[in-house]
Amino acid sequence: MIDDVSGRSYRTQRWAARAALAAAGLAVLVPLWYGGLEGVVLLMAGAVGLVVTAAAVWWTVSLRGPLRWVAALVALVVPACLVALFAATVFWALPLTLALGGLAVWCGRYALRGTGSNRVKERRCPPPKRPFLIMNPRSGGGKVVRYGLRERAEQLGARVVVLDPERPQDVTALARAAVADGADLLGAAGGDGTQALVAAVAAEHGLPFLVISAGTRNHFALDLGLDRDDPAACLDALTDGVELRVDLGFAGDRPFVNNASFGAYAAIVQSPSYRDDKLGTSLELLPDLLTGRQGPRLTARAGEVALDAPQAVLVSNNPYRTGDPFGFGRRDRLDTGVLGVLGIRVESAAEAAALILDPAPAALTVHTAPEVVVESDRAEVEVGLDGEALVLPSPVRCRVAPGALSVRVPRKRPGRAGREPSLDWRRLRKLAAAVGRTAAPGRRV
Repeated sequence: MIDDVSGRSYRTQRWAARAALAAAGLAVLVPLWYGGLEGVVLLMAGAVGLVVTAAAVWWTVSLRGPLRWVAALVALVVPACLVALFAATVFWALPLTLALGGLAVWCGRYALRGTGSNRVKERRCPPPKRPFLIMNPRSGGGKVVRYGLRERAEQLGARVVVLDPERPQDVTALARAAVADGADLLGAAGGDGTQALVAAVAAEHGLPFLVISAGTRNHFALDLGLDRDDPAACLDALTDGVELRVDLGFAGDRPFVNNASFGAYAAIVQSPSYRDDKLGTSLELLPDLLTGRQGPRLTARAGEVALDAPQAVLVSNNPYRTGDPFGFGRRDRLDTGVLGVLGIRVESAAEAAALILDPAPAALTVHTAPEVVVESDRAEVEVGLDGEALVLPSPVRCRVAPGALSVRVPRKRPGRAGREPSLDWRRLRKLAAAVGRTAAPGRRV
């Protein structure tokens, strides 16, 4: 009976993969069938429009003066014209194409759900007796106060320290003092930079760590499956929690839970004006940074892969999705024991266009490694560490500590169930062509 059920499951996956491929193919063929030769011309116009838009974006960020604003206008007008052109010519075929594309995505993800596990193993645990939490009231536009996090945590028996915005405090020292005072759990309500500092102390002393999603973006909380819209829900882990073993990244001796950024972005966030005027500061600095007239010359080594003079390098605690536009920037797992590496070097508008049209552009390096070394032609290198601006001695050795951190999370959380797998069309093609038990869950197809 079990074999019959599993056999039906495999067949369902296989047919879902076939439906995804068929829907994706129809999404392309419908405009061609509806418009005939005109449809072919429209698709070619769309491809040309993407190239022109990518080139215009490159010129916008790499030039100054009147040409920059002309390029910016082109980058806005061309996509708008393409949308209007498609809407005026293919009529009902456009919504049908979009519907088929959505069906392809849904069927593809359904088919891939059983081909591998993205879930970190959970361990049930008793509630802590002396939890200690650090809260940053400025993070996330004041979420600590807005959601009553201090009051809620104290009701659950936690000792809470709210940072004073007017007087800088050493978060690491506070956490270590709490450990010396007998804390059996450390937690932080704030951005990813604050989370990383407290998490490192928890890992150092073998204590569980509680993430409270009170920052602006909280990518670490997102990949743990926590509710970023309701940070108070994270406190449920104090009474009904499970523990996950995840990795912790280090750049030199500085911890990070998300990523360490080198190059253009890291240089921009160092500017005093960046916090108040992000767009203006970026547009002012990018032309010189992208063309090499300003900033250090970097070299990055990740195993056997070497990146020479990249404009930006992103080293992440476990790799981000890159091939799935519907899950870009998410991490499927936090316990693989490797760093993700994304390096980019674009020197022309043509290379910028290739980033969109080429499935494996030469300007983009995607790799994984347990260690990454970033060197600069200067004594120090600027780093954006979990969004915090730092300057570290060169070279910077980035490493991952596998399973170093035990994270306490609520047993019931929105991202726990139904985390969508990466939309991998190569795997879908193999799954659709599989016969019998070659489609079995847990096997990479």
